[in-house]
Amino acid sequence: MDISLQQVEYRYQANTPFETLAIQDVSIDFPSGQYYAIIGHTGSGKSTVLQHLNAILRPTKGIVQIGDRTVTNEKKQKNLKEIRRRVGIVFQFPEHQLFEETVEKDICFGPMNFGVSEEKAKELARKTIKQVGLPEEILSKSPFDLSGGQMRRVAIAGVLAMEPDVLVLDEPTAGLDPRGRREIMEMFYRLHKERNLSTILVTHSMEDAARYADKIVIMHQGRVYKEGTAEEIFASPEGLIELGLDVPEVVRFQQKVEKTFGKKLSKICLTLDELTDEIKELLRGGDRK
Repeated sequence: MDISLQQVEYRYQANTPFETLAIQDVSIDFPSGQYYAIIGHTGSGKSTVLQHLNAILRPTKGIVQIGDRTVTNEKKQKNLKEIRRRVGIVFQFPEHQLFEETVEKDICFGPMNFGVSEEKAKELARKTIKQVGLPEEILSKSPFDLSGGQMRRVAIAGVLAMEPDVLVLDEPTAGLDPRGRREIMEMFYRLHKERNLSTILVTHSMEDAARYADKIVIMHQGRVYKEGTAEEIFASPEGLIELGLDVPEVVRFQQKVEKTFGKKLSKICLTLDELTDEIKELLRGGDRK
């Protein structure tokens, strides 16, 4: 399902003394089946953009097109439940939203709230608990008896059980250790490929943006600063650093290599394997200065 933001502006507490302009003139197309990452400094507007993707927020100005539904500020929107089923959001620390007495009931809650029968919801619970890498027997346990990592996977299963077309990830690995972060991100990427999902990742991790995303959008001071592939975005790391953003470690290492050898490599490397190959070619050429 395609999502498009067209010249979107949003003001918190509009028409009050506390009015705050959060984003302005934001135009982004999220084509079906693509993996996008949205990056930017804290306060850049990332989370505000995210909340427009399933009509949690309605634009103060502009248009949000979600599939065949048009969301504006001009008229009252009806039947937004279907949008929120088709666009699933995994918020930061989703395990904080668990509340049922068993894992199965927690996963079933969302689908049943959207009209799915209890039998079908239980079938979805069995299916999605395996997709997030947990055994089926965990369904009978209390979510509050699980480890933090398991609780997060249960919460993610609850979003997947609604069978969304679009998966929006808001810093989904916050608070996890490095191994846990990698496992969760690899799981999302596998699901993205297997289910042909549209995936939109909001993250501070430049490594995750570079590793997984087809396209990256940089938000800065409430506007789209730049959009492109990872290679295009990280081709000018100095510009990102000026914005207060980090760059992937491999890009930093490439800068050091280029400074040492006094020569630019033939491309921006986003993995250590790519950088290793480029260094080998450089050494073969005998161009060291």
